[in-house]
Amino acid sequence: MDTSALRRVVAEPGSGLRDALGLARSLWLYRRPGRQRGLRRLYAPFIAEGDLVFDIGAHVGDRALAFAALGARVLALEPQPMLARFLQRTIGRRRRVEVLEQAVGAAAGVAELQVSRATPTVSSIDARWTRRIGARNRSFAAVRWDRRIEVPVTTLDELIEIHGRPGFCKIDVEGHEAEVLAGLSRPLPALSVEFVAGALDVAGACVDRLEGLGEYRFNAVAGEQRRFQWDDWRPAGPVRDWLAAGADGLASGDLYARLVDATLVR
Repeated sequence: MDTSALRRVVAEPGSGLRDALGLARSLWLYRRPGRQRGLRRLYAPFIAEGDLVFDIGAHVGDRALAFAALGARVLALEPQPMLARFLQRTIGRRRRVEVLEQAVGAAAGVAELQVSRATPTVSSIDARWTRRIGARNRSFAAVRWDRRIEVPVTTLDELIEIHGRPGFCKIDVEGHEAEVLAGLSRPLPALSVEFVAGALDVAGACVDRLEGLGEYRFNAVAGEQRRFQWDDWRPAGPVRDWLAAGADGLASGDLYARLVDATLVR
């Protein structure tokens, strides 16, 4: 854990004890020793040296660190000001990493970000998701979104126009994943989207959107594990059925998609 960066960020105006404790907790969960090795192994098949990678919802930067370690050029987007400042003071100082303090959605503009100061990595711009998820997923029952701020919103198409087409795109934006994909008009070689029990319809909408963009195959990772659930990559239909049936009871995870003609690196 980068304690010096943590101290500097929480000492800035607008941060308090609850913010500091929330950030420290997130760092302990996602930046603990030994975790990076598994993340690099998970992402290695998708990322070649010099590839561009988008990290949409970079949070505390654990995935961005793994992407950079694999030799990628990383564009990390995080709309929450405190987390964005932390990223800029840590991974943003690396030569191949750029941090943008922005959200991503279906259209460019401004949105209201609902911040959970105690658990900042579950802050969201999706009001419908924050209203219903606590009653549908007990992991979120105690979460309180206790701050509202306006944040700038861009789209994947705009990012591609400015920075180029990424070889891999990770999307983890607390219920807003389908809206992020709604702002994409061309297929990407490979990407991942988070799924959460109680809101599996969001992941289903992501599968529908990707199927409309290209011929994809899918796999899943449970929770914070770093290995795939299935030996084979599955077409959209069976994955849609798997989600509709409750995703094997998983509380959360990530759904990975790759174009059928995309070549894995390793």
